[in-house]
Amino acid sequence: MGCQEELLIEKVCEIYDKLSRLENLNPSKQVNSLFTQLVHTCMSQCHIEITKLNERVQAIRCKLIKLCGKAEGLLEIHFATLIGSHDKPLNHIKIFPYYSNYLKLSQVEFSMLNKICSRVPKHIAFVGSGPLPLTSIILATNHLRTTCFHNFDIDPSANAKAIQLVSSDSELSKRMFFHTADIMNVSSSLKQYEVVFLAALVGMDREEKVRVIKHLADHIAPGTLLLMRSANGARAFLYPVIDPCDLQGFEILSVFHPSDDVINSVIIARKHSQG
Repeated sequence: MGCQEELLIEKVCEIYDKLSRLENLNPSKQVNSLFTQLVHTCMSQCHIEITKLNERVQAIRCKLIKLCGKAEGLLEIHFATLIGSHDKPLNHIKIFPYYSNYLKLSQVEFSMLNKICSRVPKHIAFVGSGPLPLTSIILATNHLRTTCFHNFDIDPSANAKAIQLVSSDSELSKRMFFHTADIMNVSSSLKQYEVVFLAALVGMDREEKVRVIKHLADHIAPGTLLLMRSANGARAFLYPVIDPCDLQGFEILSVFHPSDDVINSVIIARKHSQG
């Protein structure tokens, strides 16, 4: 491992140490500053193979991903509450600090889907939509203006906040549905969707992610597209990585790894036809 990679890992571990000592991860000047440093550090182009890291760094990475997931959830709750306090919440959605990243990522995902889909999907499921379902909102507003989006989240309070954001938009609310459920308990209804999005933080470690992917493979219809967010290189300190060998029952169609300020990689796979 080169000097540049070692310095990056040292910096990531140093930021993790500071984050792990905080009393809470609610948005604050200190929390925001540390996560901004972390994100900028992990956007480095130096190549890091996560699987070759030593056990101590691997353990820190696992803990860091969980910290990032928790902080991301708290950030979304904070801004969903703030945005939802307005009469027309969607007019204020751009105040979310990472809104521009979501715009870019949604554009990438739509472009990838557009090259694969022979027709506009009628029904899309988004698993792990959260209190601020920006991807669904951006895709439904900017790209897929006739598609119905079914958003699944295990947390009823997250769905309540999300519903508050879209309910004032009469057109969008007709195409945006929210289901409070653990996706592992959803089976036969999954067959109605032509595309299923799997959020980056559904399945916080490899074993859990594989269980979710297997469940989807067992219950979505043959030919259904599965769009998953993953991570590559140093960005894998922020999000779980999906290994192609974990996609049993699927054919990988397209993979995108970012080189700009977009964090997530994107993988699109199709469920094999029966027989």
